[in-house]
Amino acid sequence: MAPFNPTLSVITVVYNNVKDIERTIQSVIGQSYANIQYIIVDGGSTDGTLQVIEHYRDKISKVISEKDNGIYDAMNKGLALADGDYVLFMNSGDEIYSIDTVERIFSAAADADIYYGETEMLDENLISQGRRRHQIPKKLNINSFKYGMSVSHQAIYVKKTIASPYNLNYKLSADIDWVLNALTKAKKITRVDFYVAKYLMGGLSKQKHWASLKERFQIFTSYYGLLPNLFNHGIIACRLLWYFLKHNKTND
Repeated sequence: MAPFNPTLSVITVVYNNVKDIERTIQSVIGQSYANIQYIIVDGGSTDGTLQVIEHYRDKISKVISEKDNGIYDAMNKGLALADGDYVLFMNSGDEIYSIDTVERIFSAAADADIYYGETEMLDENLISQGRRRHQIPKKLNINSFKYGMSVSHQAIYVKKTIASPYNLNYKLSADIDWVLNALTKAKKITRVDFYVAKYLMGGLSKQKHWASLKERFQIFTSYYGLLPNLFNHGIIACRLLWYFLKHNKTND
């Protein structure tokens, strides 16, 4: 049997993040897995980000730099450019966990609709804060998200044929809707039992936390219904409080 060797389109969205973009680029272009299409969508940076990207230009498949209508509009631009069998969003500041991560993921099982794994959290000083509060489920399905986003966006590899454009009605949490939408279409989902991504804490959804929570509630209501979602959010609140009291942090 021939080895499973799909093309992975990795999409990085960035705007004025010269501080972190190089780490992200290096984590992608340094992968031992060769069959990667790397796409960078820049929002028209003016802080030196483009100069860093240009330094690695020969190792990047496609680069566009232009104004956009927000992060999810930029992600849709990347998705439209993706030619791979699978897509992965690895935004500026985040990293693929280790040099052999992609190779190990596609070696785990052939032809899954979704692959997912664990995420390590990094603070602004790049010091590890350990695993996310939401431990990944043993089996991932649409109900896995009813108590929160149980798998981070950077840790989900989605087959391109089930990847819809991001819903631009959501400004802060469209990634949750995007994953849930993919889960409604997925037939074969494979969990890998290792860390697959490093996530830099403090993104846009954290900077506008309450607005993000309102969007999340709206998204979850659309998938689970209002009354079940209200009940689920009571459980979310209790779990969050218990975690905070125990660890003095939330690690979302």
